[in-house]
Amino acid sequence: MSTQHSMQALQITEANGSFKLTEQAIPQPGIGQVLVKVAASGINPLDLKIRAGQAAHAKQPFPAVLGIDMAGEVVATGPGITHFAVADRVYGMTGGVAGQQGSLAQYQLVDADLLAKAPSNINLRQAAAMPLVVITAWEGLIDRARVAAGHKVLVQGGAGGVGHVAVQLAKAFGAEVYATASAKDADYIRSLGAVFIDYQHTSVEHYLAEHTGNKGFDIVFNTTGGVSLDQAFQSVKTYTGHVVSSLGWGTHSIAPLSFRAASYSGVFTLMPLLTGQSRAHHGNILRQACQLTEQGLLTIRLDPQEFDFDSIEQAYEKVATARNRGKVVVTVEA
Repeated sequence: MSTQHSMQALQITEANGSFKLTEQAIPQPGIGQVLVKVAASGINPLDLKIRAGQAAHAKQPFPAVLGIDMAGEVVATGPGITHFAVADRVYGMTGGVAGQQGSLAQYQLVDADLLAKAPSNINLRQAAAMPLVVITAWEGLIDRARVAAGHKVLVQGGAGGVGHVAVQLAKAFGAEVYATASAKDADYIRSLGAVFIDYQHTSVEHYLAEHTGNKGFDIVFNTTGGVSLDQAFQSVKTYTGHVVSSLGWGTHSIAPLSFRAASYSGVFTLMPLLTGQSRAHHGNILRQACQLTEQGLLTIRLDPQEFDFDSIEQAYEKVATARNRGKVVVTVEA
């Protein structure tokens, strides 16, 4: 490891504040921790909410170094670390909430349970786009809804960050997949092997009749919340239908779901970061996602524009104005 003792990190000191480049001490790994030289930091909509002071559930006080998703290279390991070594390429959902330093810094101290080795067939910019969306989609589809061959799955918001992963995971597990999106994303949805549904011009009644013979879908994965979650409750199969939502935070009538005797599960991906519990499960999900990526069954859509610390404001602005086509990633220069 180099002998340098300080690193550069981008810090926010107040809600809606600007990013300021600061010098901070490089932390040293303790038991169960690794020190990672950060190569890239993925931006999620949640990062924007935290910056704006609108994400009380993320428990991230200011001043803060943001960045929940990270990919980089291990430069030091603490006592008891056997499954990672110096120079390993790793990725994970590693901080930026609950008072923990995020990935918009040259180095990050990480609980090794949260990490997995990055897929060997992609670069670290691509790997940094994966953790939050992959873990969210996995926890919903696989942990909660037990997706399997023979299932008909509807992904609401299939071209979005979590949505396009959910489509690919459902396909990889053998399901028949349908996805709602706007017309501009029709070709992309089809390229993933899903049936495209134009949610702006197709009623729930119409696509239930056309695609399920009015029986409903086995699983509806809701990534968009709001009225789409009410539509999800109307779209599942009786008895065995399962609605999963990663944005089920509103107030909804559950009558349509109850009258189908169906199930609902919420996904709250931050839980292990906030509570310290079940962190190894995150690492395990990312190990399996690594295998799917190396097998060519999972590809994260990356926005082609490159950003670094100097253009961090533009990177956040691109996500805020939804001008990105795919995940936005910030390269961290050493």
